[in-house]
Amino acid sequence: MLSDICYKPVFAEQEVYMRRTAKLLTEIYDIPPKACVITFGCQQNVSDSEHLKGMLCGMGYILTSDESQADFIIFNTCAVREHAQDRVYGNIGKIKQLKKDNPKLIAAVCGCMAQQQSVADKIKKSYPYIDIVFGTQVFHRLPEFIYKRLKGSKRIFELSLENGDIVEGVPVKRDGSFKGWLPIMYGCDNFCTYCIVPYVRGRERSREPEEIIAEARAMVEAGYKDITLLGQNVNSYGKGCSHGVTFAKLLRMINDIEGNFVIRFMTSHPKDCTAELLDTIKECNKVSRHLHLPVQSGSDRILKLMNRKYDRKSYLELIEAARQRIPDISITSDIIVGFPGETYEDFKQTLSLVKEVKYSSLFTFIYSPRENSPAAAMADPVSRQEKGRWFDELLQLQDEIASENVKQNIGKTYRVLCDSVESEDVISGHTNGTASIEFKGGNELLGQFVNVKITGYTNTYKGVII
Repeated sequence: MLSDICYKPVFAEQEVYMRRTAKLLTEIYDIPPKACVITFGCQQNVSDSEHLKGMLCGMGYILTSDESQADFIIFNTCAVREHAQDRVYGNIGKIKQLKKDNPKLIAAVCGCMAQQQSVADKIKKSYPYIDIVFGTQVFHRLPEFIYKRLKGSKRIFELSLENGDIVEGVPVKRDGSFKGWLPIMYGCDNFCTYCIVPYVRGRERSREPEEIIAEARAMVEAGYKDITLLGQNVNSYGKGCSHGVTFAKLLRMINDIEGNFVIRFMTSHPKDCTAELLDTIKECNKVSRHLHLPVQSGSDRILKLMNRKYDRKSYLELIEAARQRIPDISITSDIIVGFPGETYEDFKQTLSLVKEVKYSSLFTFIYSPRENSPAAAMADPVSRQEKGRWFDELLQLQDEIASENVKQNIGKTYRVLCDSVESEDVISGHTNGTASIEFKGGNELLGQFVNVKITGYTNTYKGVII
């Protein structure tokens, strides 16, 4: 990652387009037009969509979740798994009828899926009613694209990889009022063989620490109590930048902001998880006692094929170091089942690792080949049916571990942020370590921290306010 990657072009040009578009929309519509943003995929996509909404509101659109009422519809897409892409195609197929009902409707597709040339070509050929297609690194140019289309431009396809540019000052319309996302970096340099993120999101680029701190402080002042720092690999924040701020130092800087809030982060790569970071989690009172540390496989042979750059031994040593420093830490992970060339013996090593670590929870996936990723060209002789059996075996093991964890947590008291209403008199919230607990309470508790004692478990933890 090069030092000049921490460059921030101004948003001024797009602000001009926002004003022009706002004026144009008042000439076209008698009442403010409506916009619908549909998001697929990860938390980074959710954060990107919040910025898309911010720009749309700045242009005079009113947000709606009803596609049939919208004058502008945008799909922010994911390309990590095949199922996500299939869902997108199913959804954009509905636009044809919506355009018949509303000839003024403008439809757009953006995000990781749209960044792929093969996808853009398919949309251009098979979905002629999609007006705008653009990739991950030009999403800030939405005002320009809408303005040009409203002025009669031909269909717009923009897949530029403007690597190195981090655009600050893009408006944001956050979905929540007390839980929020805060991107600290973009892209990835790891090139795991199963993943296309570096190809669709570009190489690693870190935001300047001053920009991040200013945004975090503004969120706290606005009442946000739960702030999640986002990046494809937050542990590598700041690499190649002249400011010298590591991810651990950035956490301490945010922790020093006055206010009552919790700091979370995702996602971490095991190869970049340092002793400095573990000490920071231990010593910073606002940093969540949670570490999401994707292992993907317990087999050294498969980890090498995946290009994960660590082995089983070093991963387990990292888990031990984390638990020695922070005994109550919650550790979660991702696991891919049925990677090309994986045998049942390899898979059993994953099972044994899961037994040893005893994760708080797991995100598990059957391998999904991604076009243009190195793994897609590897021999994959194991049937989907067989992989499904392995997958079920892993789920059963994790269920058993979860049951053991439940028994150990009954009777403990946790500080919980009340974040959703389950029924008329039942609230749910999350602990510092991400566990969800339901307990009696009213709407007035939303966004507040309370101490809750766990009293039981039925699909989720049950508790009472202390």
